[in-house]
Amino acid sequence: MQLFEILLVLTSMLYLILSQLINLQISKKISLGVLVLLLFCHLLFEGYRWQMVPCYLACILALYVAIKNSDKKSTTLKKIIAGIGITVLAVLGISLPSIFPVFELPEPQGPYSVGTKDINLKLNRKEIITEDKLDNRKLMIKVWYPSSETSGEMDSYIDQGGRHGFAQKYGLPNSTFNYLDKIQTHVFRNVSVATERFPVLLFSHGYNSKANNYYALISEIVSQGYVVFAVNHTFESTGTTFPDGSEVYFDYNYAKKIEEGTWKDMEPLLSAFKEDLSFEERHPIVKKRLKTYFVKGMVERWAQDLSDVVSKLGSWNASGFLENRLDLSKIGVFGHSRGGAAAGETLLKDNRISAGANIDGVQWGDIVDTSFKNPFLFISADWPEDKEDLNAHAYVNKYKSTFYEARILGTDHSNFMDIPFMIPLKSLSQAGDIKPELGIEITSKLVTSFFDKHLKNKSINLESLGSNYDELILKAYKAETAKR
Repeated sequence: MQLFEILLVLTSMLYLILSQLINLQISKKISLGVLVLLLFCHLLFEGYRWQMVPCYLACILALYVAIKNSDKKSTTLKKIIAGIGITVLAVLGISLPSIFPVFELPEPQGPYSVGTKDINLKLNRKEIITEDKLDNRKLMIKVWYPSSETSGEMDSYIDQGGRHGFAQKYGLPNSTFNYLDKIQTHVFRNVSVATERFPVLLFSHGYNSKANNYYALISEIVSQGYVVFAVNHTFESTGTTFPDGSEVYFDYNYAKKIEEGTWKDMEPLLSAFKEDLSFEERHPIVKKRLKTYFVKGMVERWAQDLSDVVSKLGSWNASGFLENRLDLSKIGVFGHSRGGAAAGETLLKDNRISAGANIDGVQWGDIVDTSFKNPFLFISADWPEDKEDLNAHAYVNKYKSTFYEARILGTDHSNFMDIPFMIPLKSLSQAGDIKPELGIEITSKLVTSFFDKHLKNKSINLESLGSNYDELILKAYKAETAKR
């Protein structure tokens, strides 16, 4: 909660308790003056937000009691009713602003400030998700870039399409996330790009998530000297806002169609883990599902989106706001969850990509039959030992390539996103025990160091990062490492 929000709710509740439950007489002028002043300061400096409605009701009730200022002592029944009402308002008044707070994002620590612009990429490829056969695939891309400017228009946190899609995902009104306008993103809209040439990274978000929900991670990476093209996978992200103002949300009908009846395909795989088979006995079962489960098609589709963006880099580097700012000899790709799998698929299939990283995604697809030709980093959340480790099978040939395997202790799947900042209650955010700031710090340090070594050719020993953080377990595989 913000400062005046805290003062307003505490003062209102305290006044109601003292006046209604203890029958303490307080100066009318002082009571009205303090309550009105706090309400005025809150609305002026912090602004209205719907999470504060119970607090507003408590304040209005306190003002009414102060104006009425009755000398009569409350009866026991009135005290009980007042006590219940005050308790309900107190619980709602504290919980709602706390569950949906005006949160603080970590400020980027690199030598550059961070700018951003949006690009609408229209492709000649047919859109297979919609039923209109005339539809072509179109993508919204958020370009994050290093800048030397330290002021300007602050980028608003998540566009309207993303907010509305996120609200609809949980059956909430579209206005639910309007309070996100108050978030300081530390990212500036439409500022100039720093006058250097930077390596390029492509980013792919998680399923029914959004590229704009990774501010903490992406802004830190960009501040270290990278241009990041964050691709929003239309109809499979939470929501998208196009330049004409139209909004497109996650297509639940399409998701149902491609998922329907597929879970039974996973039953042999799950049984193989439950039956405690050896790795060698289990491998052919897992391998088959990695190559045939419906998610493989999604990962390949998203990888095509990323490759289509790579194909446009040359023209964007030739003219426009990115003119001569992209080092096209140094292109990497990374992503989270299914976007992490798409990053791995892109590295495997597109020889223009020099390095890739998968952040806590199952690597569906053909990698189980081969190995990466270029360096790859896999970062895992701190999953329990009894969780089915599909990637142990997907990356079975990692000993043939330059491959890094990391686990960040105390993290859960959402710790790589902004969700733990946005919703601090772990039971709702599904975050691990690690402090959100530390989880992002370790992840961004890993990703940046990896690309610094393999794109910027810096002399970095990634394995030494493990000694800097007790929460990080990191192992490197080289081509000469013996097989398991």
